[in-house]
Amino acid sequence: MTIYYANGSPTTSLTTEDLRSALQTTFDAISPPKNVLLLPPDQTRLFSRAGELTVLSHELLGDRVTDIMPALGTHSPMTPAQLDHMFPGVPHDLFRAHRWRDDVVQLGEVPADFVSEATQGIYTKSWPAEVNKMLRDGNHDLIFSIGQVVPHEVIGMANYNKNVFVGTGGVSGINESHYLSAMVGIDQTLGVANTPLRQILNYAQDHFCQDMPLLYALTVIELLKDGTKLTRGLYIGDDHETFYAAAELSRQVNITHLPRAPKHVVAYLDPSEFKSTWLGNKAIYRTRKAIATGGRLTVLGPAVEEFGEDKRIDQLIRKYGYRTKKEVMQLVAENEDLASDPSAAAHLVHGSPENRFDVVYAAGKLSDEEIRSVGFIPGDLNALMQRYDINKLQDGFHEDIDGTEFYYVQNPALGLWEAPLD
Repeated sequence: MTIYYANGSPTTSLTTEDLRSALQTTFDAISPPKNVLLLPPDQTRLFSRAGELTVLSHELLGDRVTDIMPALGTHSPMTPAQLDHMFPGVPHDLFRAHRWRDDVVQLGEVPADFVSEATQGIYTKSWPAEVNKMLRDGNHDLIFSIGQVVPHEVIGMANYNKNVFVGTGGVSGINESHYLSAMVGIDQTLGVANTPLRQILNYAQDHFCQDMPLLYALTVIELLKDGTKLTRGLYIGDDHETFYAAAELSRQVNITHLPRAPKHVVAYLDPSEFKSTWLGNKAIYRTRKAIATGGRLTVLGPAVEEFGEDKRIDQLIRKYGYRTKKEVMQLVAENEDLASDPSAAAHLVHGSPENRFDVVYAAGKLSDEEIRSVGFIPGDLNALMQRYDINKLQDGFHEDIDGTEFYYVQNPALGLWEAPLD
């Protein structure tokens, strides 16, 4: 087990040439691959630099890259325009769409006793380790998983083998992973590297992927107050330590500790990245540990047009709405449709403010009635975008037009915000 490249610190700023050199160093150090599968994220991780690393890998390896599979998880397949935007110059005929309901195989099951121990008895079922069948049956001599480590609501710190078991996972594995994490608790998960779910995925990798030629490239990106995005680290390797090194740097640069809990937070959802509440609720996930009890979160989502990116999940969100964990657990016990889709149930929990603060959702392409039906307060997007000028605001505290204070978050996907709460 090897770390081939590790370069990162809170003051590092890696350039394109640094990324190219890191990849070349890595490819020179391993056995020359002949049949490579690249596993980048999709456009929902647009600012991870994973797209650039994919382009550079294709340039360096040439026709040895035979397949590229964006790790969609439950997200919609990428459009040709999105492929061109994130992976410029890479031929479209190399891309394979992951279909999480159809194209998967089970590698094994993480035993129930291990899952129970990892979750301290909160979840007592075994966990199915599923991946897209191409990973097992594609005859690749290198599977190169590329992504960003950043605080995450389901896994604690995103990426690494989550990109494999969730990004290319199947219905059962994705559903159960999301639900067991929700039962453990989002506030106990966010920003933590060694969560119960991470321990479960590590077990699956150690026991079921011995013959799978996995290699990971992990970036750490910091968003500065003026909107500048700096690549603080890149780690390339095939073992757990590669991930934990990246996670430690992410903890230092991606978690913002506020001196006081703002009563009002305003979060912006970039139209190129967020078109659903399934993704856009990162505005809730990543700020929930900072918002004062009794406070308000205002979400500016110009391109939000749906709730779930998966049609079935969208229907479930519309039917049940965002509820407290206690309410969702009761709904799961009483309703077969929700019980059969635990990832949707988990999302309802994660998207709930747990009656602790209000959520005003200004969605550009959803009606007030639709927003209200899922438990949020509708907001007037045009009026709010005029009031909160995203072209002038920087991350931090500001004075509102009525003299009150608000805290602005330019991109909730790139960090986690915490503050002392009552």
